[in-house]
Amino acid sequence: MYKKFFGLKHEPFSIAPDPHYLFMSERHREALAHLLYGVRGGGGFVLLTGEIGAGKTTVCRCFLEQVPRRCNVAYIFNPRQTAEELLQSICEDFRLSREVEPGRMLTARDHVAALNEFLLRTHGVGQNNVLIIDEAQSLSAEVLEQLRLLTNLETNERKLLQIILIGQPELRDMLARPELEQLAQRVIARYHLDALTPRETAQYIHHRLSVSGLKGALPFDEAAMQRIHGLSRGVPRRINLLCDRALLGAYASGKPQVDVAILDKAAAEVRGEMPPRRRRARARSVRTRVAAALGLGVIAGAALFAAGLWVFDTLRAPATSQQQAGR
Repeated sequence: MYKKFFGLKHEPFSIAPDPHYLFMSERHREALAHLLYGVRGGGGFVLLTGEIGAGKTTVCRCFLEQVPRRCNVAYIFNPRQTAEELLQSICEDFRLSREVEPGRMLTARDHVAALNEFLLRTHGVGQNNVLIIDEAQSLSAEVLEQLRLLTNLETNERKLLQIILIGQPELRDMLARPELEQLAQRVIARYHLDALTPRETAQYIHHRLSVSGLKGALPFDEAAMQRIHGLSRGVPRRINLLCDRALLGAYASGKPQVDVAILDKAAAEVRGEMPPRRRRARARSVRTRVAAALGLGVIAGAALFAAGLWVFDTLRAPATSQQQAGR
């Protein structure tokens, strides 16, 4: 909507993991280097962790574009599977066929046998095989143990399957458990992707706008850049959401540059908060309703009290008359 207004050819702050927009900070370069090392690492596990929105999946997409031609890759997006379901997904991603007798269901053993045959055959012709599992913090202990067993597939020279686990920081905590110590010992490389610094945040915004075709001045000044880092804490996905909403706000206001007021309003919208004016109006409305309810309660209480007095007087009158007559 705002592309033409700011002289852009593409949406600069989409949250889709497009490798063309990957800003290679020093951390991202190191993360990518760890993944590339994993292809040549001789088997085992490579671990890439980071906060939500830190850019892990985008780094992985960039890695996939640089995978050597003689490397077969299976990419699992949904790790919430049983061990048998995961084995089936891996075989399907490697495009393996498994033959069974008519009427018999495929078992985990069938999947492992087919996978072992595939790994030996491809190793014989000089090919490597990499299994990537995204959102790996969702893997159960049972599935992690099954993955560890897959790394037992090996020749005298090397292991036949490289497994890359990508996940949130909880994944590191999982692998620190005593029951997963055998798997942790097979991690040959690990890297945690931190958030961007204030300087990197400004470079990141400039990079994405440049890739989107910006030729003129940046629509964010230095104060706005600092504010963006403070609001997003340097997490790329948060930066994208905030900048996209801020540019839309500047466009709606007819302003060629985003100021702090627009940023604060954009941040409130991204977080799903009401603007201050609407919050005050809603608070006044609530107070009015509460006061009205209290007022009605007082009136109703007074009415009940008066009715009680009337009933009491009505019942008391005959008794008083009888006492007077007895005298």
